[in-house]
Amino acid sequence: MSEAFQPSTDGHPSHERSTDHLDDLTIREKIAALIVIILPFAALAVGIYLAWGRGFTWVDAGLLVGGYVLTALGVTVGYHRYFTHSSFKTNAVVKAGLAILGSTAVEGPPTKWAAIHRCHHQHSDDDHDPHSPHHHGGGVLGIIRGFFHAHMGWILRGDPKNLDRYNPDLRSDKVTMVMSKLWTVWALLGFVIPALLGGWLAGGLTTWSWTGFGLGFLWGGLVRLLVVHHVTWSINSVCHIWGSRPFKSNDESRNNVLFGIIGLGEGWHNNHHAFPTSARHGLRWWQIDLSYYVIVGMKYLGLAYDIKVPSPSRQAMKRVG
Repeated sequence: MSEAFQPSTDGHPSHERSTDHLDDLTIREKIAALIVIILPFAALAVGIYLAWGRGFTWVDAGLLVGGYVLTALGVTVGYHRYFTHSSFKTNAVVKAGLAILGSTAVEGPPTKWAAIHRCHHQHSDDDHDPHSPHHHGGGVLGIIRGFFHAHMGWILRGDPKNLDRYNPDLRSDKVTMVMSKLWTVWALLGFVIPALLGGWLAGGLTTWSWTGFGLGFLWGGLVRLLVVHHVTWSINSVCHIWGSRPFKSNDESRNNVLFGIIGLGEGWHNNHHAFPTSARHGLRWWQIDLSYYVIVGMKYLGLAYDIKVPSPSRQAMKRVG
């Protein structure tokens, strides 16, 4: 992935956004998207109700937090930094593993995810950006409309047309294509595995607990998905509205400390848009970037190489002020 996929310098039309560049969703696709958005919220409500009576156990917490970290790394290290931006190289086994972990986020196959994200970089914050929070009118109402669109409204509007032009490299890779075609299988595993672990762990490793099975599905499956989605989507919404802009990037991308931490490094978003192929998003020593630390750990294990990081001189050239 070359740095050709960077923000364009097209004009920034305001107010209404054209949908001519989008493919309409079918009714089935809209229903599926609504289920993926709404069901995790319902699961959280059920989980809070149940926890109020029985408590929130270490098994519940472990499945939720552990599941979040693994799934999020599948998105940040796999879908984003590897498949989309080729910020490092790895072998076929790790590639397949990253595709599996990323698929458990239920955000589509890596080929499509990467294509949409590359489109975002090419048109960042212009009228053809799939999920820019800008150009939705002025005032408070415009901010609210833009935030909702960037956060999750864009999912219901349709995909950019001719997505194949953004991912020819991925479509020519056999491993990536096989894993992409099977992405729904991996997504289902993201619910089955925590449910099985819940039934096993809640039973004290010696007996089976169907209650634990259900709670594993709830906390490690659906609620975990809720957290992953809204942290991921906040990079599109929050990190294009609130935060700092230390680098020139021709868009409104911003560094947000909160999402830099809970987003496993993704919240250093202005850094990323300034240097899209960099494996490291937290470019200052104090900018925590767990995803980059994982990539470095992979390097020491012989699982990652050719890791791209901008030199100090390149950073100085793009730094504001």
